[in-house]
Amino acid sequence: MARFLLRRIFQGIIVLWLITVGVFAIFFIGPGAKQVPRVLAGKNATPQVVAEVTKRLQLDRPIYEQYWHFVWLLLHGNLGYSFYHGQSVNSVLKAAFPITLSLVIGAAIIWVVLGVLSGVLSAVKNRSVADRVFTGVALFFYSMPTFVLGLLLLLVFYYELTIHGIHAFPATYIPFSQSATGWFRSLILPWFTLALVSAATYTRLTRGSMLDVMNEDYIRTARAKGLSERRVIFRHALRAALTPIVTQFGLDVGILLGGAVITEVVFSMPGLGYTAVASITQQDLPVIIGVVILASAAVVVANIVVDAFYAVLDPRVRLH
Repeated sequence: MARFLLRRIFQGIIVLWLITVGVFAIFFIGPGAKQVPRVLAGKNATPQVVAEVTKRLQLDRPIYEQYWHFVWLLLHGNLGYSFYHGQSVNSVLKAAFPITLSLVIGAAIIWVVLGVLSGVLSAVKNRSVADRVFTGVALFFYSMPTFVLGLLLLLVFYYELTIHGIHAFPATYIPFSQSATGWFRSLILPWFTLALVSAATYTRLTRGSMLDVMNEDYIRTARAKGLSERRVIFRHALRAALTPIVTQFGLDVGILLGGAVITEVVFSMPGLGYTAVASITQQDLPVIIGVVILASAAVVVANIVVDAFYAVLDPRVRLH
């Protein structure tokens, strides 16, 4: 197990290094590389500021020295400086990341509970009315764009309720420091917007995986031993069926930690996705690079954690 984890961590480091090479090549070497100092300094930067940026980031030196300086800053946890915001990129992302984290954690809990339970019920009641209902609902939400669902929830649960004097859900994000209750209420609609679309995938994935597992010999053996049907389903079948579900969960959480762009924009949540969109509009290149690096690291870490859980969830998996 330890050897496997070390190998996966090493592979993750290699992937992150390749990502830094790609990011550096795209933003610093590609077409328009001569304009990088001005882009980094911002649209309204004076020639003096552009010269300062060039000197600070060593952009007047050979490419290999520029890249080494870029990596050296990253190794020390320095994602750069945003001249548009007048502060470090670390500070900008530090303010945005907790918002995205709270959105992803809450939505993940909802979509796993809804998706896995509905998938298990669909598999157990295969070809029944319940199975067709759960499958149909999953297909409905799976086909619905996130921004459409978000706007519909805002229309029904914010606009319609508000004009009738019911102020149940705010339209914009409320910081936790301002009001814990308001913070929770402001996240309910974004949570369900993200969760309902994602839960559809888990319903279909759980159902398919459970149907495959229920035909295995060890499931028939467990029933022959007199185990209760609930124990057979949740103790044996579901545990073995969770492997692809955990894989999907790790990828989804890792990607969303880099910013749930559509959901954050629809609900005006200043998380990483909202910050990335705003930075593109403002041409704030350092923040864009910071978001890309942070999102990539989240995906790599999530994959390593998922691989480590395989041996725990499925005894048939052996990690060498």
